[in-house]
Amino acid sequence: MDTAVQVQEKNRTTSMTEEILSGLQKSQKTLPSKYFYDKRGSELFEHICDLDEYYLTRTELEIMCNNISEIHRALGEKIQLVELGSGSSKKTRLLLDEIPNLKVYVPVDISGKFLRETVDELKSEFPHIDIEPVGADYTRPFDLPCPPDKVRTVAYFPGSTIGNFTKEKAADFLQQVSNLVGQNGALLIGFDLIKSEDVLLAAYNDSQGVTAAFNKNILTHINRKLRADFDVDQFEHRAIFNRDKSRIEMHLISLKDQLVHVEDEAFNFKQGESIHTENSHKYSQESFRAIADPYFTPVATWIDSDRKFCIQLLESNSE
Repeated sequence: MDTAVQVQEKNRTTSMTEEILSGLQKSQKTLPSKYFYDKRGSELFEHICDLDEYYLTRTELEIMCNNISEIHRALGEKIQLVELGSGSSKKTRLLLDEIPNLKVYVPVDISGKFLRETVDELKSEFPHIDIEPVGADYTRPFDLPCPPDKVRTVAYFPGSTIGNFTKEKAADFLQQVSNLVGQNGALLIGFDLIKSEDVLLAAYNDSQGVTAAFNKNILTHINRKLRADFDVDQFEHRAIFNRDKSRIEMHLISLKDQLVHVEDEAFNFKQGESIHTENSHKYSQESFRAIADPYFTPVATWIDSDRKFCIQLLESNSE
């Protein structure tokens, strides 16, 4: 496992350089949100999930707890569960507890160190489950461990992470996942529903400043990995709601005119200029189905009583 993680991380360094430089060369500077998740970023996100303002995790867990028996029946027997972006596997523990015929659990995460620590805990908690971690960028094709015979592969993508993709890239990602799980495979996915702008903005501008620290940590990660010299204290977190695109946008705002170096490239920032670091698209059931339809067919839907969040089980259309 350690070797696999190290190889994936080595391969990722080159693509990280290309992606960071490409994003900073745009007129609206951008950074890929997946680079939030070094070890510190993963820890900060776990903290965000516990905040009062951040309703998403709390609501998703409520849906899972209230419907776990039905979810178990819908998933079927003899499952290989592949969690994309596993983090601490907090929500997944409920599935590991409640699905007796789970054959293999495959946590996939970009942060190899965080993944190793989580897997050590899980193996102690669930010694009867075969746990096969994969250190990889799940937004790119990767190989799964070979499952036992007659086992159904179900991808698990909780937490409304699908909202981080543009609509076009979300469709591409769903096609990739459909190919990953293959014929008879499925996807258990969470997505955030359209709601009050005040509720949304509070969730991404928390009073304790944890989301701000999480957003700024991407610069620390880049400094460490790519010989960059971002002055993190000279950037300010800001989250806004883009009504036209039905999404929260996170930005880092330059507090002064400054020059930043990444590898051998130099980038000028004007005071007030932003780096767009993340999107979080909000969906209706109809708008989500419109992007998923070519690749998946919905077979079950669970929504909380306040209609804040949705979990769906989709069956792959892959042949």
